[in-house]
Amino acid sequence: MSGLLAVAVTALGGGADDAVAQWVEEPGKGWIALAAYHQDTRERFGIDGDTRVFFAEGHAVTTSSFLTAALGLVPGFDMWSQFSFHRLRYDDVAGTRSSTGFGDARFWLRAAPLKWLGSAVPFAVRAGFKVPIGDFDVDAEVIPLGDGQRDWEVMAEAGHSFWPRTLYLSGWVGYRWREENPESGKDFGNEVFYFAQAGGRFGRWGWKVAVDGWD
Repeated sequence: MSGLLAVAVTALGGGADDAVAQWVEEPGKGWIALAAYHQDTRERFGIDGDTRVFFAEGHAVTTSSFLTAALGLVPGFDMWSQFSFHRLRYDDVAGTRSSTGFGDARFWLRAAPLKWLGSAVPFAVRAGFKVPIGDFDVDAEVIPLGDGQRDWEVMAEAGHSFWPRTLYLSGWVGYRWREENPESGKDFGNEVFYFAQAGGRFGRWGWKVAVDGWD
């Protein structure tokens, strides 16, 4: 089992209702979020989850951005999409390789079944898929920008707001079916994944603690 713990502190504007629990978007309403990540490392994870130094003085630098959007379709249903753009570089004693371009794209449809029964419990079911963008070249001198195969996944989501306190809890657990890469013949294997977060605000400052993992 692998996991990642993240802690974030941000300066926020707006009212205290920014901290309410996540819910399915109303028809015609939605949001767009842009996230950017940067990693500079000389280590990698081994097959058992331990960290190992890259062979031949390897050095990997990754800069990625993810554009995520959600839009309410009809009462109780919304749609999500996510597009990625990457700049990858790897250096070792043999030289430098780099790739820049769009990565895999993801799409989901989310429903709130309890809302149809008149319940205010924030529970939703989301199903979606990942599609590879661009070519996947099996070449030691080319760094692929994606996995080169499709994923299918379904997850259950829940959340809770402690309003009027600016505290909230939310998260999901799901299962992902991963197809084999037809170019490399690599089978990533299916996996269970989860995400949980807690957050709140102190005046203009917001905080969030999140745990992300898979098995």
